[in-house]
Amino acid sequence: MAGFVNRENRVPHYQRLFQKNDGLRQWWKTPRSKYMLYPYFVALWGTLGGTMYMMGRMVLGHKTWFGKN
Repeated sequence: MAGFVNRENRVPHYQRLFQKNDGLRQWWKTPRSKYMLYPYFVALWGTLGGTMYMMGRMVLGHKTWFGKN
C-alpha cells in the first residue's frame, strides 16, 4: 500500500472529463473505452448470432451439431 500514499489525485481530471459536454456517452469518454467495449460488442453480437442460428436449426429439425440424432 506504500505506492498509493503519494499518488496524484486524479479526481479533478476525471471530473472534467466526464462533465465535458461533447455528446459522447459516459462509457465512451476514456481512452481505454474502445479496448473494453469492442470485445464486449463482438461477444454480445456473436452470442446473439449463434443463438439465432441454433434456434433456426432447431425449428428446421436439426437437434445437434453432430450426426443424425
